[in-house]
Amino acid sequence: MSLVRSMAPLALLAMHGCAGIQSALEPTGAEAERINVLSWVLMLFCAAVLAGVCAIAAAALFGGNAMRARLSGERLVIGGGIIFPFLSLSVLLSYGFYLMGSNAPVIDTDGRLRVEVVGERWWWRVTYIDEDGRRIESANEIRLPVGRPVEIQLTSADVIHSFWVPKLAGKLDMIPGRANSMTLHVTEAGISRGQCAEYCGGPHALMAFFVVAMPEVEFAAWLEREAADAQPPSGAEAVTGQALFQSSGCVACHRVRGTVAQGTIGPDLTHVGSRYSLAAGTLENDPAAFARWIRDSQHVKPENLMPSFEIFTEGELDQLALYLDQLR
Repeated sequence: MSLVRSMAPLALLAMHGCAGIQSALEPTGAEAERINVLSWVLMLFCAAVLAGVCAIAAAALFGGNAMRARLSGERLVIGGGIIFPFLSLSVLLSYGFYLMGSNAPVIDTDGRLRVEVVGERWWWRVTYIDEDGRRIESANEIRLPVGRPVEIQLTSADVIHSFWVPKLAGKLDMIPGRANSMTLHVTEAGISRGQCAEYCGGPHALMAFFVVAMPEVEFAAWLEREAADAQPPSGAEAVTGQALFQSSGCVACHRVRGTVAQGTIGPDLTHVGSRYSLAAGTLENDPAAFARWIRDSQHVKPENLMPSFEIFTEGELDQLALYLDQLR
């Protein structure tokens, strides 16, 4: 009884790991749903094989002489060791090709929306291309309409990265000088977490992103807001924060559309205040996180390419954070 009680917390912790916004066992995308079905088929097959092996081992250990003689014959060795693996694995392989390949539905992305994602050290440059050819840049977050397949074009600006959103689809590598593409067809509204799945040095483990699936009408309204220039700051503190942002070198790396900030080295910050997270999924998005990131970026995300700015006073950090938080 004490063993059961001691193991219960570990079992609950393991079960908790099977759920959440990055769980492949709770798919909300068409491809992830097929991967989930195939995974369960393979796990059930392996469980059946394990049960069979355990039964044969038990019979060999505790059965009579007649049972042992039967188990040691050539028929079981050939049937169980050659014929059964060949046939069962061939069936599983064929089913896998059928489910993930020829039987996969042909998805027409209709060309109305395309999303380009560029992996950079250690963040994600996201550009939406709508039916009118407008290029709308964002970073570290992808928003998609529910029920509409969208083509995602993937590449890298530096080293090999890998794009993986377990709840939506399998992973696909992002290779410098080469464009790979995949289709995300989200079936339910909600938030999914993605992660770089190829070690890319430095803070690779902190290179995440979020995919926010929205109803079609809400997505269309959001995309129009995202395409607009940044709104002027409101309030004296935020206005001062904007002046600090523009006079402290931030504009050399970051762009805020509609202002003098036109840098392209780092993420576009035009609507950074409306994103789900900061620093590629490293921090929650609120004024305190903005201030912490500006002051301690190398402590929060070691080796990332943005230096820590220790030149600002607490009051100046609050003003900068307020300005950035208003960029919605």
